[in-house]
Amino acid sequence: MATPFNETEISVIESIYAKQKSNYFTIGKTKARERIQKLKKLQNVIFTFRKELQEAMWKDYRKPAAEVDLTEIYPVIQEIKFASKHLKRWMKPKRVAKPITMIGSSSWIHHEPKGMSLIIAPWNYPMQLLFAPLVSAIAAGNTVILKPSEFTSHTVDVLKNIVSEAFEEQEIAVVEGGVEVSTALLNMKFNHIFFTGAPEIGKIVMAAASKHLASVTLELGGKSPTIIDETANIKAIVPRIAWAKFVNAGQICIAPDYAIVHESKKEEFIRSMGQQITKHYGDDAANSSDYLRIISPKHFLRLKGYLENTIEQGGKIAHGGTLLEVENYIEPTLVENVPMDSDVMKYEIFGPILPIITYKNRQEVIDLINSKEKPLALYVYSRSKKNIKYFIENTSAGGTCINMSAVHVGNPNLPFGGINNSGIGKSRGHYGFLEFTNERSVLHQKLPSAVEFMAPPYTQLKQRLIDLTLKYF
Repeated sequence: MATPFNETEISVIESIYAKQKSNYFTIGKTKARERIQKLKKLQNVIFTFRKELQEAMWKDYRKPAAEVDLTEIYPVIQEIKFASKHLKRWMKPKRVAKPITMIGSSSWIHHEPKGMSLIIAPWNYPMQLLFAPLVSAIAAGNTVILKPSEFTSHTVDVLKNIVSEAFEEQEIAVVEGGVEVSTALLNMKFNHIFFTGAPEIGKIVMAAASKHLASVTLELGGKSPTIIDETANIKAIVPRIAWAKFVNAGQICIAPDYAIVHESKKEEFIRSMGQQITKHYGDDAANSSDYLRIISPKHFLRLKGYLENTIEQGGKIAHGGTLLEVENYIEPTLVENVPMDSDVMKYEIFGPILPIITYKNRQEVIDLINSKEKPLALYVYSRSKKNIKYFIENTSAGGTCINMSAVHVGNPNLPFGGINNSGIGKSRGHYGFLEFTNERSVLHQKLPSAVEFMAPPYTQLKQRLIDLTLKYF
């Protein structure tokens, strides 16, 4: 499990900040070719450290090598390849139309970097959630200070080595630490802050950013519901839900947080989910090398408390329920008869516990989902186009998958992000590039402007021209 981290001294952070402050305009003037070279260098260095990344994440919380490849390295490499392919087009000035009243001028959007950027990443995907926004920041031409989570110290050691081999610290640098370091960083004047984590911490980040009027991207979370209606093919959908819920031991912001199952499908769903969990992890997931542990004793005790609270209030374990505190292990667990005021229905779970709620009519589903904050993701499993349309049109979420879960984050052509309590701003692909970019409007007046003819003194002729403009233009 994770070992104590090495906290970067505040004086060192201030030195890095000063270097980047004196360098960010130079970095911002780089061309697409130079930025693509940097991205490709990062890609090559990542592959060099692939084995070290796999070993580090196993030490931190027993993440299997295959999951490191699929959920940490691949998404970052995909981002690099996508940005490298499209960056020249993204950076080109974008011509825009003009109204007839601005005849004699031309207008376009100039893409300039926001400047000095801070990226704060969580522990659940310590590489992906640090490096994916880094790719966007590099593509947009920014300097970046990276602050990874202190919970994954082995992984952070490798990430620091990757960054130091690929970049000079006056452009990109990693700093380590807990609350004191985060507080010091948030007191500094950055142009943009990209934060991934819990909504309650997101509010602190946004408040700190407001002191400097820095823009923010907040990738937060919430309770992402999974709807299984009366038409769903349980046999076909259960492998998709089980994978999305229990990969990374449920420690993923877009994991299905709770299932809303039509009462006619409940028993089949529970039975099939139990069988699928066994198929994935064997009769005892504690002995499976493919199943992770909870990141820390603190988070283990939080989840244990949620489960105990639910059982005390009448909830019933339908599958799993074994906990081993000595190794922060929680078995993949299904809970039925869940009270609406229990902890698992009040708070984002962020662990391998799936509450199962039943419903009779569609309005019950809408009422339940809309009684909570807008989720980061919403999943609909149905073979009814009418039901799918109804559920989407009557809810709001950062993103939605139909008959699948979680994979929308893997399409670089889609924006990824939340709404309100589940996040602000979008990321990945072109949307990530834009998040670190100021879209600067430029107007070039080539011929005499109509404004000049309308300037004071306002004669009767000018008033008639104004009247014609109001009426026809």
